[in-house]
Amino acid sequence: MTHGPSPVPAPAPGAPARHSLPALMLGAIGVVYGDIGTSPLYAMKETFIGPHPLAVSQAHIFGVLSLIFWSLMLVVTLKYVFVAMRADNGGEGGSFALLALISRHLGDRRWAGGLVMMGVLATALFYGDAMITPAISVLSAVEGLTVVEARLAPLVLPIAIVILIGLFLIQARGTAKVGAIFGPVVLVYMATLATLGIWNIARHPDILGALSPHWAVLFFLQDPTIAFLAMGSVFLAVTGAETLYADMGHFGRRAVSYSWLLLAYPCLMLNYFGQGALLLGTPSAVENPFYLMAPEWARLPLVLIATAATVIASQAVISGAFSVTQQAVQLGFLPRLRITHTSARAAGQIYIPAVNWGLLAMVILLVLGFRESTKLASAYGIAVSGTMIITTLMLAVLIFQVWKWNRLLATLTIALFLVVDGIFFASNVTKILDGGWFPLVVAAVIFTVLTTWARGRTLMRQQVEQDAMPLGVFVKSVESIHRVGGTAIFLSSSAEGVPPALLHNLKHNQVIHERVLILTVHVRDVPHVPVAERVEAHAIGANFHRVTLHYGFMEEVDVPRDLALLGGCGAPFDMMRTSFFLGRQKLLPARERPGMALWREKLFAKLMQSSESAMEFFKLPTNRVVELGSQVRI
Repeated sequence: MTHGPSPVPAPAPGAPARHSLPALMLGAIGVVYGDIGTSPLYAMKETFIGPHPLAVSQAHIFGVLSLIFWSLMLVVTLKYVFVAMRADNGGEGGSFALLALISRHLGDRRWAGGLVMMGVLATALFYGDAMITPAISVLSAVEGLTVVEARLAPLVLPIAIVILIGLFLIQARGTAKVGAIFGPVVLVYMATLATLGIWNIARHPDILGALSPHWAVLFFLQDPTIAFLAMGSVFLAVTGAETLYADMGHFGRRAVSYSWLLLAYPCLMLNYFGQGALLLGTPSAVENPFYLMAPEWARLPLVLIATAATVIASQAVISGAFSVTQQAVQLGFLPRLRITHTSARAAGQIYIPAVNWGLLAMVILLVLGFRESTKLASAYGIAVSGTMIITTLMLAVLIFQVWKWNRLLATLTIALFLVVDGIFFASNVTKILDGGWFPLVVAAVIFTVLTTWARGRTLMRQQVEQDAMPLGVFVKSVESIHRVGGTAIFLSSSAEGVPPALLHNLKHNQVIHERVLILTVHVRDVPHVPVAERVEAHAIGANFHRVTLHYGFMEEVDVPRDLALLGGCGAPFDMMRTSFFLGRQKLLPARERPGMALWREKLFAKLMQSSESAMEFFKLPTNRVVELGSQVRI
């Protein structure tokens, strides 16, 4: 999944260097590896008893383990740790950060629009993943109760739903206190994975022969169809890999890389090989090899440890959904939403009620609709594999056009990534009818919303600019108009022309304030903007000023706070003598204009109605705001 800020207190840009590497590695273990770390709960089981069952034979066990080992090596270690994590945008990673990085270097190339669509599609696919991850993770952990005692089966769904509801209920309180124990809990969980793996490997040490890639090749040569179908379940071991790149900015590249190479990867592989060793001696254990690895007395504690780890994995993806949504709002792909900051120290800790309750509703529907983690596993994978292909295509543009690698090396690298990603995606496509349709439907809906809002905003801005009077002409034409004391700040989405709110105010009130600022908020394609570059101001004449506030796409907008940085526009701002004028446009869908299909214009109009008030979004003082409405056709 493509998620963002960690649920632990996130350091400010550049802060990772101020903390010790072990501390950062512990934080990364608790956040970055929650998702991929819980894959052993279901990956091996689904490969053998999923939609395309495999006979539990030595050749298949060795072949599957070899595929898992080399998939993690190629996808996680090579692609993400050694290549993608070099593509940092101001230290940040993820689809939007990568898209912004490429766009900044390449400008308006003719295929830039295609890149934007790929970034938007990756974001849309992420939401499907964000719904499935909590459902399958928690459900697969709680299902361990049936291994402890078969008669507990009726309690699995109610317990899973209660845990999930509780998880979403605490989001509004913030996760700083809970986040402090994430690292140690996942560390205990990883140690448990390794211990169980070693204990079972000791019984069948020959299982380590599966490290050789020839077993994977032999698997494909002996039965290419079955091996290809099995790749869809093998991929479950890789899901969560993109988190390494997405959360890189919060812990630093070194901490994330080292914690993968020295801890997470070895622990995961010891557990997978332990499950393989168990299946060699006890093929019937395939019904739930993760829990059956443990002696009977240890299975209930293992359920508790695994459940804690899945809650942490779910927390990470929920926080990621908040982060991606905030970035989408800042970059103009979603309407303004109410965003609450849950920590005074960590800007990355945010809470978005609309996203939280929407995710909870969909997660509960998934649990009630699919009822078993085995069935949910069919839905899990296609969204992530699609996102990984998009990441590879974007990396190809970066490697060839920006980094300008040696052509042969670049071609071989991208070709290898595309072959691996393509096989995974094609294999997951075979599971569409078994549940893979769900994330695709979610992605289609989200993609429609994102592109409709972005296109509608562009058309509306073009229409407003087309009808706007040049500011210089306006200033000269109002020299004789009566000026009243105080400051008027007119927010404008465009840095050109006169805002409609200014024209309406003059038309209805027949006055102009002593000092007038035309204020535009500009979100750059970097995560953070230095405070020294925050404010840009230009005097127009007659005490009119055009001001632009610059923000990064991971920063919150606070207009009153940042106006205090403004100099050169006269006396300092006195908020009790300052009025903010906002324009609220009402869209009138029109058949005669060819901007968008009529149904998309109606959707855009609905999104505009649901948009959070600009007054709250920009942190404007409630008693100093005047809203003026107008109608627009696009």
